Amino acid sequence: MTGPELIQETTEKIILIKQRIQAAQDRQKNYADRKRKPIEFEVGDRAMLKVSPWKGVVRFGKRGKLNPRYVGPFKVLAKVGKVAYRLELPQELSRVHHTFHVSNLKKCYADEPLIMPLEGIHVDDKLQFVEEPVEIIEREIKRLKRSRIPLVKIRWNSRRGPEFTWEREDSFKQKYPQLFINRASSSTTRS
Repeated sequence: MTGPELIQETTEKIILIKQRIQAAQDRQKNYADRKRKPIEFEVGDRAMLKVSPWKGVVRFGKRGKLNPRYVGPFKVLAKVGKVAYRLELPQELSRVHHTFHVSNLKKCYADEPLIMPLEGIHVDDKLQFVEEPVEIIEREIKRLKRSRIPLVKIRWNSRRGPEFTWEREDSFKQKYPQLFINRASSSTTRS
């Protein structure tokens, strides 16, 4: 093959590749658009705000599943761009930026008295629940065939009252070393 023939063949293959990529993109867009529902809000509408459960520590049980997925409703103050809205947030969420993408919002059809209270929910600036451990209650060593796993029983601050979970001591010590410092100093004063 000569130089111009090689260039011509390469150009034709590039055009064919681009056409196939475009066909695949159109097909995938068609699949996605079948389930997509455009959501639009007017100024003054009420919207629920999506929050995600805190995934910092793996805990046993079902407490993470039962946390609310949406909080609010909040009043829509303005439309920012094509897909973002500015909300009127209460003082409890003052650390959170007040503009949200439409994917984080859901229309609220409920009446005003059905508002989800925010006083018991602690949310950080990334809209994740924050529940802090309060103290170590008890220690235990789980015995397996060839290993020993140290566990600690933790008391959590929760809006539902005191909650207790068993956690692995090594992973928990990395995330919350202050609990182990307080525990060591209190155990030395007792002896």
